[in-house]
Amino acid sequence: MYDGEQYPLPYEQPCRRSLQLPHSRRRRAFTLVELLVVIAIIGILVGLLLPAVQAAREAARRSQCLNNLMQLGLAVHHYEFNFEHLPAGCINPDGPIRNEPIGQDVSWIAQILPQFEERAAFEQFDSEAGAYAPKNLPVRQHGIVTLRCPSEPRMPREDKLAMSSYVGCHHDQEAPIDADNHGLLFLNSKIRFSDIRDGSTYTLLLGEAPITSDNLGWTSGTRATLRNTSGIVPPLSDQQLRAIDEMGMGMGIETGSEVDTDPVEKERIESLYVGGFGSYHTGGANFVLADGSVHFFSQSIDPKTFRYMGNRADGEMIELD
Repeated sequence: MYDGEQYPLPYEQPCRRSLQLPHSRRRRAFTLVELLVVIAIIGILVGLLLPAVQAAREAARRSQCLNNLMQLGLAVHHYEFNFEHLPAGCINPDGPIRNEPIGQDVSWIAQILPQFEERAAFEQFDSEAGAYAPKNLPVRQHGIVTLRCPSEPRMPREDKLAMSSYVGCHHDQEAPIDADNHGLLFLNSKIRFSDIRDGSTYTLLLGEAPITSDNLGWTSGTRATLRNTSGIVPPLSDQQLRAIDEMGMGMGIETGSEVDTDPVEKERIESLYVGGFGSYHTGGANFVLADGSVHFFSQSIDPKTFRYMGNRADGEMIELD
C-alpha cells in the first residue's frame, strides 16, 4: 500500500538532485591586521639593514680615499726621485701667503701633475704666469678624480674651479704659510729626505681637509692645498659656511667686519689663517706619511703627538699605534 510520507514517489528523486547546487570555492585574502604586521616587519628589517649598508658604502669610500692619497704620495716620491727634493708647497716670490687670488701661488699639486698621469694639464699650465692667470683658467677648471675624496660633498660654484680634498703639511702649528715653516711642503721649500731628521715614518706629508667655499682651487698654493697639524677638525656646518659666505671669506675681507662674530670665526675669515686637517669620514681623516705609508688618524689623537708629526726636525720621539 502506498504511503506518501514513508515512500516517496520515484519521480521525486531526480528533482531533489537537480536542486542541489555545486559547492563554491572559498577565496582566501590577507586581512588588514596581517598586512600591517608584514609592513611592520619589512620596516624593521629595512631599519636594521640600512645602517649596515651605509657603513659598507662609507668603508668603500674611505678605501678609495686611501687609494687616492697613496697615488699622490707615490707621485710626490717620484718627483723627489727626479729632482732630488720634494716639491715646494707654494711657489711665490715672497710671503707670507694669503688666501687671496693674487701673486704666483703655484701649488705642489701643479708641480707633480706629470707624476700621476696628468701631463696634458701640466703642459698647458704656465707656472711663470701664476695660478690665477686668465690663460691658466682651463687648467684650474680641470677636475681630477684622484684629487677628490668620494665622501666629500660636491658644492656647486659659479666659477667652476676644480678643488682638492688633499693638502700638504706646511707647519706644526697654526701660522701663515711662509719660508720658515717646519713641515715638508711650504713656501719655496726644497726639502730633501736627509732634512727629515725625525724620520720619514713619523712625519706627515699629506692629509685630508674639507673643501670650503673660499677655496681657490688645486692650482693655488694657499690653504686650498696646504694645512698644519694644529688639529683634526670636523667640517664647518652649513650655518657657519653661510655666515662665512656673507662676510666674503677669502676675498680680502679680514677682521673688523661689522658682522658680530666670535673670535674663532673671525680667525677663520682672516686671509693669513690656514687651518688644520679634517674630513667627512666619521671620527678622523686619512693621511700619508713621508715614508709613503697611509693611515687613518682619529680626531682624538693626542694633540702633542699630532703636532710633533708636523715638524720634520723637532727631535721629539713619537709612538704610533
